[in-house]
Amino acid sequence: MTDEQRRQAIGRIQAKRGFWWHLAVYIVVNAVLVVVWYYSSGGYFWPVWPALGWGIGLVFHGLGVFVGMRPITDEQIQREIDRGRRPPPP
Repeated sequence: MTDEQRRQAIGRIQAKRGFWWHLAVYIVVNAVLVVVWYYSSGGYFWPVWPALGWGIGLVFHGLGVFVGMRPITDEQIQREIDRGRRPPPP
């Protein structure tokens, strides 16, 4: 294992841990908002809005960590080089 591979692996582990902490904080904060809603009025369910807004950010965070963090392969690099060599379509 090279130093670069080790550095990349550590970066991926840290990104995954960061996502799981983000998810835990999301759950706790939104649970607190639901409790506040319940004990304050119990009427219109306003906690849905922060949960949805933050949830969208959480989804993109997860996509970045679990989909976008894959290492770049030599095959992908070669494919991109080959695309750059092709003449533009007429």
